[in-house]
Amino acid sequence: MELSGVGVWSPHLRYGDQTEAAEAAAELEQLGFGTLWIPDAGGPVFDAVDHLLAATHRVTVATGVLNLWMHDPADVAASCAALTSAHGDRVLMGIGVSHAPRVEAAGAGPYRSPLAAMRNFLDELDRAAPPVPAGTRILAALGPKMTQLASERTRGVHTYLATPAHSRISRQTLGDGPLVLPEQTVILCSDVDEARAIGTDWLRRYLALPNYAANLLRLGFEPEDLEQVSDRLFDALIAWGNEEAIKKRVDEHRAAGADHVCLQVLTAEPSTFPREQWRRLAPALR
Repeated sequence: MELSGVGVWSPHLRYGDQTEAAEAAAELEQLGFGTLWIPDAGGPVFDAVDHLLAATHRVTVATGVLNLWMHDPADVAASCAALTSAHGDRVLMGIGVSHAPRVEAAGAGPYRSPLAAMRNFLDELDRAAPPVPAGTRILAALGPKMTQLASERTRGVHTYLATPAHSRISRQTLGDGPLVLPEQTVILCSDVDEARAIGTDWLRRYLALPNYAANLLRLGFEPEDLEQVSDRLFDALIAWGNEEAIKKRVDEHRAAGADHVCLQVLTAEPSTFPREQWRRLAPALR
Protein backbone atom coordinates (compact mmCIF):
# COMPACT_ATOMS: atom_id res chain seq x y z
CA MET A 1 0.00 0.00 0.00
CA GLU A 2 1.83 3.06 -1.28
CA LEU A 3 0.67 6.27 0.38
CA SER A 4 2.55 9.08 -1.28
CA GLY A 5 1.95 11.54 -4.09
CA VAL A 6 -1.51 12.98 -4.63
CA GLY A 7 -4.93 11.36 -4.28
CA VAL A 8 -8.55 12.34 -4.77
CA TRP A 9 -11.11 12.87 -1.99
CA SER A 10 -14.59 12.69 -3.46
CA PRO A 11 -18.16 12.31 -2.19
CA HIS A 12 -19.15 11.54 -5.78
CA LEU A 13 -17.28 8.24 -5.64
CA ARG A 14 -19.38 7.24 -2.63
CA TYR A 15 -22.78 8.85 -3.21
CA GLY A 16 -22.88 9.56 -6.95
CA ASP A 17 -24.12 7.34 -9.75
CA GLN A 18 -22.29 4.08 -9.18
CA THR A 19 -21.73 3.29 -12.85
CA GLU A 20 -20.00 6.62 -13.30
CA ALA A 21 -18.17 6.17 -10.00
CA ALA A 22 -16.60 2.97 -11.31
CA GLU A 23 -15.68 4.61 -14.62
CA ALA A 24 -14.25 7.63 -12.82
CA ALA A 25 -12.22 5.46 -10.44
CA ALA A 26 -10.66 3.57 -13.33
CA GLU A 27 -9.82 6.83 -15.08
CA LEU A 28 -8.34 8.35 -11.91
CA GLU A 29 -6.06 5.33 -11.63
CA GLN A 30 -4.97 5.81 -15.23
CA LEU A 31 -4.36 9.51 -14.55
CA GLY A 32 -1.92 8.58 -11.82
CA PHE A 33 -3.82 9.36 -8.62
CA GLY A 34 -2.67 6.74 -6.13
CA THR A 35 -5.40 6.82 -3.48
CA LEU A 36 -9.15 7.39 -3.69
CA TRP A 37 -10.82 8.72 -0.54
CA ILE A 38 -14.53 8.51 0.23
CA PRO A 39 -16.51 9.99 3.13
CA ASP A 40 -18.79 8.17 5.54
CA ALA A 41 -21.98 9.27 7.23
CA GLY A 42 -23.15 5.76 8.09
CA GLY A 43 -24.61 3.14 5.82
CA PRO A 44 -22.91 0.58 3.57
CA VAL A 45 -19.53 2.27 3.21
CA PHE A 46 -17.77 -1.05 2.59
CA ASP A 47 -20.01 -1.74 -0.39
CA ALA A 48 -18.71 1.49 -1.90
CA VAL A 49 -15.10 0.54 -1.09
CA ASP A 50 -15.61 -2.86 -2.73
CA HIS A 51 -17.16 -1.22 -5.81
CA LEU A 52 -14.16 1.07 -6.29
CA LEU A 53 -11.62 -1.69 -5.66
CA ALA A 54 -13.33 -3.90 -8.23
CA ALA A 55 -13.16 -1.09 -10.80
CA THR A 56 -9.41 -0.59 -10.34
CA HIS A 57 -6.20 -2.61 -10.17
CA ARG A 58 -3.62 -0.76 -8.10
CA VAL A 59 -5.02 2.24 -6.23
CA THR A 60 -5.64 2.30 -2.51
CA VAL A 61 -9.21 3.07 -1.44
CA ALA A 62 -9.45 4.92 1.87
CA THR A 63 -12.34 5.86 4.11
CA GLY A 64 -12.06 9.54 4.91
CA VAL A 65 -13.33 8.79 7.44
CA LEU A 66 -15.35 5.95 8.96
CA ASN A 67 -17.68 7.40 11.61
CA LEU A 68 -17.03 5.16 14.62
CA TRP A 69 -20.38 5.94 16.24
CA MET A 70 -22.20 4.42 13.25
CA HIS A 71 -20.36 1.11 12.88
CA ASP A 72 -19.77 -1.99 14.97
CA PRO A 73 -16.02 -2.71 15.21
CA ALA A 74 -16.48 -6.46 14.76
CA ASP A 75 -18.38 -5.82 11.51
CA VAL A 76 -15.69 -3.35 10.42
CA ALA A 77 -12.96 -5.93 11.02
CA ALA A 78 -14.86 -8.64 9.13
CA SER A 79 -15.47 -6.29 6.19
CA CYS A 80 -11.81 -5.24 6.05
CA ALA A 81 -10.71 -8.88 6.06
CA ALA A 82 -13.12 -9.75 3.24
CA LEU A 83 -12.02 -6.79 1.12
CA THR A 84 -8.35 -7.61 1.61
CA SER A 85 -8.95 -11.23 0.70
CA ALA A 86 -10.75 -10.19 -2.48
CA HIS A 87 -8.58 -7.26 -3.59
CA GLY A 88 -5.24 -7.42 -1.75
CA ASP A 89 -3.74 -4.85 0.57
CA ARG A 90 -5.47 -1.84 -0.95
CA VAL A 91 -7.83 -0.78 1.88
CA LEU A 92 -6.88 2.06 4.20
CA MET A 93 -9.28 2.40 7.12
CA GLY A 94 -9.56 6.02 8.18
CA ILE A 95 -11.53 6.30 11.43
CA GLY A 96 -12.93 9.41 13.07
CA VAL A 97 -15.16 10.64 15.88
CA SER A 98 -17.09 13.12 13.71
CA HIS A 99 -18.91 15.99 15.47
CA ALA A 100 -21.52 16.04 18.22
CA PRO A 101 -24.23 17.83 16.18
CA ARG A 102 -23.97 15.35 13.31
CA VAL A 103 -23.77 12.26 15.49
CA GLU A 104 -26.73 13.26 17.65
CA ALA A 105 -28.81 14.43 14.67
CA ALA A 106 -28.32 10.99 13.13
CA GLY A 107 -29.47 9.28 16.31
CA ALA A 108 -26.04 7.68 16.82
CA GLY A 109 -25.21 9.56 20.02
CA PRO A 110 -24.91 10.62 22.72
CA TYR A 111 -21.54 12.04 21.77
CA ARG A 112 -19.35 11.52 24.83
CA SER A 113 -15.61 11.27 25.55
CA PRO A 114 -14.50 11.01 21.91
CA LEU A 115 -10.89 10.18 22.76
CA ALA A 116 -11.98 7.31 25.02
CA ALA A 117 -14.46 6.17 22.38
CA MET A 118 -11.66 6.01 19.82
CA ARG A 119 -9.43 4.03 22.17
CA ASN A 120 -12.24 1.56 22.79
CA PHE A 121 -12.95 1.24 19.07
CA LEU A 122 -9.28 0.51 18.36
CA ASP A 123 -9.21 -2.02 21.19
CA GLU A 124 -12.14 -3.84 19.60
CA LEU A 125 -10.44 -3.83 16.19
CA ASP A 126 -7.37 -5.36 17.85
CA ARG A 127 -9.47 -8.07 19.53
CA ALA A 128 -11.39 -8.98 16.39
CA ALA A 129 -10.67 -12.23 14.58
CA PRO A 130 -8.92 -11.38 12.37
CA PRO A 131 -7.94 -7.93 13.68
CA VAL A 132 -7.54 -4.80 11.58
CA PRO A 133 -3.74 -4.33 11.43
CA ALA A 134 -2.45 -1.03 12.79
CA GLY A 135 -0.60 -0.49 9.52
CA THR A 136 -3.86 -0.36 7.56
CA ARG A 137 -5.67 2.19 9.71
CA ILE A 138 -5.30 5.91 10.38
CA LEU A 139 -7.17 8.42 12.52
CA ALA A 140 -8.89 11.66 11.69
CA ALA A 141 -6.96 13.90 14.06
CA LEU A 142 -6.92 17.67 14.48
CA GLY A 143 -5.90 18.14 18.11
CA PRO A 144 -2.75 16.93 19.87
CA LYS A 145 -4.32 14.13 21.94
CA MET A 146 -5.94 12.36 18.98
CA THR A 147 -2.77 12.87 16.96
CA GLN A 148 -0.72 11.26 19.71
CA LEU A 149 -3.13 8.32 19.87
CA ALA A 150 -2.76 7.91 16.11
CA SER A 151 1.01 7.70 16.48
CA GLU A 152 0.66 4.95 19.08
CA ARG A 153 -2.07 2.83 17.52
CA THR A 154 -2.21 3.46 13.76
CA ARG A 155 -0.19 4.34 10.68
CA GLY A 156 -0.78 8.10 10.99
CA VAL A 157 -3.33 10.89 10.63
CA HIS A 158 -5.79 12.14 8.06
CA THR A 159 -6.64 15.82 8.47
CA TYR A 160 -9.56 17.66 6.89
CA LEU A 161 -10.19 21.39 6.51
CA ALA A 162 -6.67 22.13 7.66
CA THR A 163 -3.74 24.17 6.38
CA PRO A 164 -0.07 23.52 5.62
CA ALA A 165 0.65 25.08 9.02
CA HIS A 166 -1.48 22.35 10.57
CA SER A 167 0.38 19.69 8.56
CA ARG A 168 3.57 21.02 10.15
CA ILE A 169 2.04 20.75 13.64
CA SER A 170 0.91 17.19 12.90
CA ARG A 171 4.37 16.24 11.74
CA GLN A 172 5.99 17.78 14.82
CA THR A 173 3.60 15.89 17.09
CA LEU A 174 4.03 12.57 15.29
CA GLY A 175 7.76 12.76 14.70
CA ASP A 176 9.34 10.69 11.96
CA GLY A 177 7.57 7.58 10.71
CA PRO A 178 3.80 7.99 11.08
CA LEU A 179 2.05 9.39 8.03
CA VAL A 180 0.49 12.83 7.62
CA LEU A 181 -2.27 12.64 4.98
CA PRO A 182 -4.15 15.96 4.66
CA GLU A 183 -7.20 16.69 2.54
CA GLN A 184 -6.97 19.92 0.55
CA THR A 185 -10.05 21.53 -0.96
CA VAL A 186 -9.44 23.18 -4.34
CA ILE A 187 -11.31 25.22 -6.95
CA LEU A 188 -9.97 25.47 -10.48
CA CYS A 189 -10.90 29.00 -11.55
CA SER A 190 -9.09 32.27 -12.14
CA ASP A 191 -11.70 34.70 -10.80
CA VAL A 192 -11.88 35.47 -7.09
CA ASP A 193 -15.61 36.20 -7.17
CA GLU A 194 -16.29 32.86 -8.85
CA ALA A 195 -14.16 31.06 -6.29
CA ARG A 196 -15.98 32.75 -3.40
CA ALA A 197 -19.37 31.94 -4.96
CA ILE A 198 -18.47 28.26 -5.23
CA GLY A 199 -16.77 27.83 -1.88
CA THR A 200 -18.23 30.17 0.73
CA ASP A 201 -21.49 28.38 1.54
CA TRP A 202 -19.73 25.02 1.37
CA LEU A 203 -17.24 26.31 3.90
CA ARG A 204 -19.90 27.72 6.22
CA ARG A 205 -21.35 24.25 6.80
CA TYR A 206 -18.05 23.02 8.18
CA LEU A 207 -17.28 26.13 10.21
CA ALA A 208 -20.48 25.50 12.17
CA LEU A 209 -19.04 22.20 13.46
CA PRO A 210 -17.23 22.54 16.80
CA ASN A 211 -14.17 20.39 16.13
CA TYR A 212 -13.25 22.30 12.98
CA ALA A 213 -13.96 25.66 14.57
CA ALA A 214 -11.80 24.85 17.60
CA ASN A 215 -8.92 23.72 15.41
CA LEU A 216 -8.98 26.90 13.34
CA LEU A 217 -8.96 29.02 16.47
CA ARG A 218 -5.93 27.06 17.68
CA LEU A 219 -4.25 27.89 14.38
CA GLY A 220 -4.61 31.60 15.07
CA PHE A 221 -7.81 32.58 13.29
CA GLU A 222 -10.25 34.86 15.07
CA PRO A 223 -13.95 34.16 15.76
CA GLU A 224 -14.74 36.92 13.28
CA ASP A 225 -12.87 35.05 10.56
CA LEU A 226 -15.21 32.09 11.05
CA GLU A 227 -18.37 34.13 11.42
CA GLN A 228 -17.76 36.16 8.28
CA VAL A 229 -15.79 33.57 6.27
CA SER A 230 -13.06 36.15 5.88
CA ASP A 231 -10.91 36.26 2.75
CA ARG A 232 -7.95 35.30 4.95
CA LEU A 233 -9.70 32.16 6.16
CA PHE A 234 -11.11 31.24 2.75
CA ASP A 235 -7.73 31.48 1.04
CA ALA A 236 -6.05 29.49 3.81
CA LEU A 237 -8.52 26.61 3.59
CA ILE A 238 -9.38 26.51 -0.12
CA ALA A 239 -6.69 26.63 -2.78
CA TRP A 240 -8.08 28.28 -5.89
CA GLY A 241 -6.66 29.40 -9.21
CA ASN A 242 -4.98 27.52 -12.05
CA GLU A 243 -3.14 24.21 -11.94
CA GLU A 244 0.06 25.85 -10.77
CA ALA A 245 -1.73 27.49 -7.85
CA ILE A 246 -3.07 24.11 -6.77
CA LYS A 247 0.35 22.51 -7.15
CA LYS A 248 1.86 25.27 -5.02
CA ARG A 249 -0.52 24.43 -2.14
CA VAL A 250 0.24 20.73 -2.45
CA ASP A 251 3.95 21.54 -2.32
CA GLU A 252 3.38 23.64 0.81
CA HIS A 253 1.80 20.66 2.56
CA ARG A 254 4.71 18.46 1.51
CA ALA A 255 7.27 21.00 2.69
CA ALA A 256 5.44 21.04 6.03
CA GLY A 257 5.82 17.28 6.42
CA ALA A 258 2.85 15.74 4.60
CA ASP A 259 3.44 12.37 2.95
CA HIS A 260 0.38 12.46 0.69
CA VAL A 261 -2.23 15.10 -0.14
CA CYS A 262 -5.74 14.23 -1.30
CA LEU A 263 -7.59 16.87 -3.30
CA GLN A 264 -11.31 17.57 -3.04
CA VAL A 265 -12.44 19.55 -6.08
CA LEU A 266 -15.37 21.96 -5.73
CA THR A 267 -17.26 23.20 -8.77
CA ALA A 268 -20.33 25.30 -9.54
CA GLU A 269 -22.22 22.03 -10.16
CA PRO A 270 -21.74 20.09 -6.91
CA SER A 271 -23.75 17.06 -8.04
CA THR A 272 -21.58 16.51 -11.12
CA PHE A 273 -18.40 14.44 -11.03
CA PRO A 274 -15.50 16.92 -11.52
CA ARG A 275 -13.84 14.75 -14.13
CA GLU A 276 -12.68 17.60 -16.35
CA GLN A 277 -10.93 19.19 -13.35
CA TRP A 278 -9.30 15.88 -12.36
CA ARG A 279 -7.98 15.55 -15.93
CA ARG A 280 -6.55 19.06 -15.85
CA LEU A 281 -4.88 18.58 -12.47
CA ALA A 282 -3.29 15.18 -13.11
CA PRO A 283 -0.40 16.24 -15.39
CA ALA A 284 0.45 19.23 -13.21
CA LEU A 285 0.71 17.05 -10.09
CA ARG A 286 2.65 14.07 -11.40
